[in-house]
Amino acid sequence: MSKTVVIDDVTLHMSHPDELPIVVSPEDLPLNPRLLGKPGVGKTTLAYAAAKKLNREVYMFQATMDTRPEDLLVTPVISEAGKIQYVASSIVTAMIRGGVAILDEGNRMSEKSWASLAPLLDSRRYVESIVAGIKIHAHVDFRICATMNDDASTFELPEYIHSRLQPQVFIDFPEREEEKLILAQNLPFANDIILNYVVDFLQMSHLAQERYTVRDGINIGRYALKLLSTSRKLKWPRRVPPSPKQLHKCLDHAIHLILGQDARQYLPPSPEAES
Repeated sequence: MSKTVVIDDVTLHMSHPDELPIVVSPEDLPLNPRLLGKPGVGKTTLAYAAAKKLNREVYMFQATMDTRPEDLLVTPVISEAGKIQYVASSIVTAMIRGGVAILDEGNRMSEKSWASLAPLLDSRRYVESIVAGIKIHAHVDFRICATMNDDASTFELPEYIHSRLQPQVFIDFPEREEEKLILAQNLPFANDIILNYVVDFLQMSHLAQERYTVRDGINIGRYALKLLSTSRKLKWPRRVPPSPKQLHKCLDHAIHLILGQDARQYLPPSPEAES
């Protein structure tokens, strides 16, 4: 990469990039962080952004209750020639290539599946595929991060895995301004009035300890905008913008269909209703 750039006949000498220390010495071992939080708060996105910040290849594995040890490691498949081919999982591919593996919703897996990853998460840094009959060592630059939801549809982590997935980072609901920025990024076609309505709804639901997340807010905003754009009377946003009453009605309908009747109580009343 060039260390200088010329702008309007002026040569600028650029600064050096930042190097983030991941281990304190060659003998040190990397940590295996675990991101915890409610569904939809951005755990996977945060893990992906951190991995890309390190300029690494990112490989994701979606864990489910049906995930088997061979799904995590090596899977045999029959080729067109009728021979057995061994296919590396996204985790094993990241191990070999020195990338970052994100194990998404890891606490949906059973202990049997976690056991196959135990030697990867400690000083041994390898996995053993019984199917292929090989031991695979991780590249020195390999890193792994697990995301986990704190809901009831998950398994309890066995203690020997719990101690290997550290540090534990809790991702809470974003603050109001952060939540609005996320909505604006995902709904660039929404105006400020709609964004504020959705943010108010989410913030009120957070205070009530509901599990509604910014992901729900994005879906509500998107569906409400579709209702507005298909209205024969409005033809919005190309013509006359909707009145607060019309906008409120579309948002209320969107909340009802996406989250249910009980969620409607957190939508603030329209200005016309208050007056």
